[in-house]
Amino acid sequence: MEKLDNQPCPFCNEKKLTLTEDSTEVPYFGRVYLFSMKCAGCNFFKADVEAEEQKEPCKVTFTVESEKDMSVRVVKSSNATVKIPQMKMDVTPGPASIGYVSNVEGLLDRFVDVIKSEQNIAEEDDEKRRCKLLLKKIWRVKNGDDPLKIIIEDPSGNSAIISDKTKVEKLKVGKREE
Repeated sequence: MEKLDNQPCPFCNEKKLTLTEDSTEVPYFGRVYLFSMKCAGCNFFKADVEAEEQKEPCKVTFTVESEKDMSVRVVKSSNATVKIPQMKMDVTPGPASIGYVSNVEGLLDRFVDVIKSEQNIAEEDDEKRRCKLLLKKIWRVKNGDDPLKIIIEDPSGNSAIISDKTKVEKLKVGKREE
């Protein structure tokens, strides 16, 4: 792992930014490079994942059907949109979007964190109830009680869900699909 400390932060300008670069081999996907920036001054954080091999824009679809599917490896670049159509939820790329290597459970936990945050600030009972139902749905999915479709659309092609059950299609760039 390569690491550069005390770099100038693009946000606060303090020389408290740490840049890191690492690589890892992801089975059935290949070598990926992990990049991150973290500032100890203002807590700015940015991370991304890039495949060593040039990839085509892709749409990756995976249906969680059992508790075993929680351990399926997920590679998500900062350019990717993650969608859970059954729950009308998605995470679209933007300035704060990060790339990561995780598993299906870790991906779902990211949605859980957002839902809990929304639940905590919700003022309306209907909104709190909706959040509670979404959390219950994710809990049922994690236990293998309910199936759930996950879609990752990535114009950079640097995202994947590593499973024989994954459906991979070419993504029409410039047009997001449902």
